[in-house]
Amino acid sequence: MGKPSGFLRIIRPLNCLMMGFAVIVGASLVSALNFSINLLLGFITSFTLTGASMAINDYYDREIDAINEPNRPIPSGAVSPKEALSFAFVLSLVGFMAASMTNMSCLIVAVITWVIFVAYTTKGKRTGLPGNFLVSACVAIPFIYGSFVAEKRLELAVAIFAVIVFLSNTGREVTKGIVDVEGDKSQNINTIAVMFGDKTAAFMASVFLVLAVGLSPLPWLWRLVSKWFLPFVILTDAGLILSSILLVRDYSRENARRVKNSILIWFITGLLAFVAGAPS
Repeated sequence: MGKPSGFLRIIRPLNCLMMGFAVIVGASLVSALNFSINLLLGFITSFTLTGASMAINDYYDREIDAINEPNRPIPSGAVSPKEALSFAFVLSLVGFMAASMTNMSCLIVAVITWVIFVAYTTKGKRTGLPGNFLVSACVAIPFIYGSFVAEKRLELAVAIFAVIVFLSNTGREVTKGIVDVEGDKSQNINTIAVMFGDKTAAFMASVFLVLAVGLSPLPWLWRLVSKWFLPFVILTDAGLILSSILLVRDYSRENARRVKNSILIWFITGLLAFVAGAPS
């Protein structure tokens, strides 16, 4: 039996919390945020399905991680491959149950998201950029899910934010390809870094990040959010632009890892921007 700490690490708790929080953000952009059972169920769905996807990903990546990230739970021996799959199954079951208790639309979205990620993990990952798009779709969908949790409809502000998340996460995934290039080469995974080199990958990642920044003023200009949106989004945009510059100037594996981690911080400030600017 794997160590409890190994099971905790394999789901990436911070990622799970962020995706659970994303549902709350999506709901807050639709209507005034009030605690409800549906909101709690939405958080649980997103948290557990994200955790399941992380465990499934580590199962399929165990040979690559043995090269790129030997301290991760499976290659380090903290969790066995079979235990990782069993854990993912339990988390998926909990997530689907929570979605079904919310409403049918949420269950459909949850199932679609799970299928997308499994498709990425089993087949799409080797395709490079298309695989990056699949991951980004899974990251963006929780915001849309939150909209369905609150009002069973998709609002414009949520759609814009989902696109911003999609673009910025694609930039992060391309950056991650620089970090993982050696392991990806060994498994014939055709990331941009593998196919065209680290410099091209750094440039492409920056393009996606800058595109995300370019869309960020739209919610304010279209009066979809309040003035409290601005301080956080300005901080986020500055961070993403700085990350882009740093990556293009130094596209080494070590710096790419730092940039990849910093982008996660700017994701959090971006979330706060939409929460602060949500309608009251």
